[in-house]
Amino acid sequence: MQQVTTSLYYYVYIQQVQYKKSRFLCLEHFETDRDSGLALTSLPAPMFSRNDFSIWSILRKCIGMELSKITMPVIFNEPLSFLQRLTEYMEHTYLIHQANTSDDSIERMKCVAAFAVSAVASQWERTGKPFNPLLGETYELVRDDLGFRLISEQVSHHPPISAFHAEGLQKDFVFHGSIYPKLKFWGKSVEAEPKGIITLELPKHNEAYTWMNPTCCVHNIIVGQLWIEQYGNVEVINHRTGEKCCLSFKPCGLFGKELHKVEGYILDKSKKKVCNLYGKWTECMYIVDTATFETHKKNEKKASEDKKSSKQTSDSEETPQPGGDSLEVIPGSQLLWRIAPRPVNSAQMYNFTTFAMQLDELDKEIEAVIPKTDSRLRPDIRAMENGDIDLASEEKKRLEEKQRAARKNRSKSDDEWKTRWFYQGPNPHNGSQDWLFSNGYWDRDYSQVPDIY
Repeated sequence: MQQVTTSLYYYVYIQQVQYKKSRFLCLEHFETDRDSGLALTSLPAPMFSRNDFSIWSILRKCIGMELSKITMPVIFNEPLSFLQRLTEYMEHTYLIHQANTSDDSIERMKCVAAFAVSAVASQWERTGKPFNPLLGETYELVRDDLGFRLISEQVSHHPPISAFHAEGLQKDFVFHGSIYPKLKFWGKSVEAEPKGIITLELPKHNEAYTWMNPTCCVHNIIVGQLWIEQYGNVEVINHRTGEKCCLSFKPCGLFGKELHKVEGYILDKSKKKVCNLYGKWTECMYIVDTATFETHKKNEKKASEDKKSSKQTSDSEETPQPGGDSLEVIPGSQLLWRIAPRPVNSAQMYNFTTFAMQLDELDKEIEAVIPKTDSRLRPDIRAMENGDIDLASEEKKRLEEKQRAARKNRSKSDDEWKTRWFYQGPNPHNGSQDWLFSNGYWDRDYSQVPDIY
């Protein structure tokens, strides 16, 4: 191990005392963070191998069914709640701040579109399933360095609906939504169809943008290497100006040529195409003028046809590997967003990003202010993170039984479940059914929260 200063040793010692068994502090996995100095880039224990477990034995009777009611073994999970997974939308918050600084609405749309793509980037290679939140479960995250605070709540169990509300610490933006993915098993893949509207508000410019996420699909569930793709059309709308960004998340295709690729364009209020976007949702997004983009696509198509024609006379044709193509940057393009590198040990840590590694952190300062419904306090997630798969399985089963018993007791007494921090109502910008923040959470009065753990 590299030499470190006495002050760093002292810092680690203090952290060990504070975290006790909740965190394994390893100096080899500390890295310098831009604002906070030191950031953990390791979980307490590496992930378990799933090689000895067959998901087919569970899913073979569920082809074409909606999977939210199917109980899955904990071995297929990752040690985060879906509420925490939603929080990963905020990793690239700097794009929102960047949008706020521009006085041009098209420039703002470019940043918002890049943010919409970046919000799903953390799902790359994340084949573990997040824990289903319990009804009433919450999660909060305050990041002074990124300039936001977020609160989320599981507002419905059947169907499962997660609501979230994030706001800039300088009151410079509001980002909110309610997500209820429809999961279906199709024999070789599991598809998560997104439901629910995502909204970004920029008060400085009196603007609101809405969109829905693309469909996410995990392939090779039964046999082979698991891999993920996102596909479908995403339309980002500026409700004040009428400008739109139309994005197409490309399906993989026969030889994987389009895997991870995203292409799109921005329309002004008169529906004129003003520029094009392209990139990979796993890596980066670029912007380029429309004429240059269309010329490039024509040349690319011609080159592909010429290549195909020449290969017809060849005896040995190689099969392209899925995702093997690197992104070709079109001359004159401007980079909008690039993903941050993952920790070197990410593959052993559920393929988490650095941002995801820190979501379950629990110190005395945080524990003193969060409600007892916070995801950090879930014993099954904590046990899995600490490497105790048997305890995680036992606790998951206990919590699910407790939730079922509570629901049964409510039905006997005609009591209705009441959400604490969100209420159901129309989205103020497009009228769609949504879950909206009731503004009471940050008052820190949690005396009436339920005992769900």
